[in-house]
Amino acid sequence: MDSTVYTFVEDLRGEGAAPVLDRVLGYGCTGLTVAAAYHRARDVTPHGASRVTFRHDGVHFPPGDLFGRLAPPVQAGAEDDPLRSLRALTRSRGASLYAWGVFLHNTTIGLAHPDVTQENCFGDRAAPADLCPSNPDVRAYAVALARSLARYGVDGVVAESLHFGFFGHGYHHERSFVELGPVAEYALGLCFCPHCRRVEGAEAARAEATRLVEEAFEGGGARQAETGLPAAIVEFAMARRATVTSLAAEVAEAVAAEGSRLIFLDLTGAVKGYADGRPADGPAASDAWRIGIDPAAVAGVVHGYAVTAYARDTGRVATDLEAYRAALGPDRELRALLRPGPPDTTSAADLATKIGSVASVADAVDFYAYGLQPYRVLDRLSALR
Repeated sequence: MDSTVYTFVEDLRGEGAAPVLDRVLGYGCTGLTVAAAYHRARDVTPHGASRVTFRHDGVHFPPGDLFGRLAPPVQAGAEDDPLRSLRALTRSRGASLYAWGVFLHNTTIGLAHPDVTQENCFGDRAAPADLCPSNPDVRAYAVALARSLARYGVDGVVAESLHFGFFGHGYHHERSFVELGPVAEYALGLCFCPHCRRVEGAEAARAEATRLVEEAFEGGGARQAETGLPAAIVEFAMARRATVTSLAAEVAEAVAAEGSRLIFLDLTGAVKGYADGRPADGPAASDAWRIGIDPAAVAGVVHGYAVTAYARDTGRVATDLEAYRAALGPDRELRALLRPGPPDTTSAADLATKIGSVASVADAVDFYAYGLQPYRVLDRLSALR
């Protein structure tokens, strides 16, 4: 079974690409999925060159001439072209290499070009990290980024954040002293930019979203949780799935033209279980519409489909994967991304059980992430052998 470890370029610089690859292959993994285009973050990196690593928005390669109005920020050291040397190294070891890109979550681009970011129901451009997939300039940027990554001859381009953003993940430091509740919070995260307002039912949904948020401001968030989302908002959210599907198709076509494959990374499992590994309610596949994803439709236009199986309970991991398999059908590649340490996994035996559960449903298992996990946690990956 194909199995990679998600890895940052900073990991490779700090420890050396060859030692990192040899360690990963020694666990029984088949290769690396490397963050070639990432977003700003501050990470605890227990065996890194720095023990707390600040990451910037941008790409780890010279961007070339593919980009138009929106061009990616360029990471320090990109002129060394680490992907090129890493591709040569992985080939020499018989290992796979996937280029992982964060596509529509980029604060630097959003601050420089606020008109391409998501616009909430009040007309605020208040989520600079969330580039709107309806915007033509954003779509052109996504295609150019994917084509740039594919040109390195990688086994696949893993596309993260190739969908709508959501409230609570639009900037690096966020505050709310209002108890919005899940309904108003979701409504406040919807995009109603001019391009999104072309979607059928947008104006009715915008009016409902405004009403819900203002009601929550006055203390009505708890009542809304009991009644759920109004039909107008659900219908609008469902209709905008076509935007994400068509974008995924454009990106997949660009990747294929460069001789590679697009792996669409569905973050719904992370939205539900990132903080504590305890996703609530139904399977992630049934909630993907909330961020504009129709798993069946997207799977029909891409080459592979990856999901964040972030859950403590092995049964929950199995339930989520089975729901995705049912949506994707038997012939589309399904990859599961596991966290081998807290908050999801407590031991090597626990991870081995999860891997077994994944193997019965999915085609590949990947692990997140090399630089974020202590060696004692990474050593659990030996369960693959």
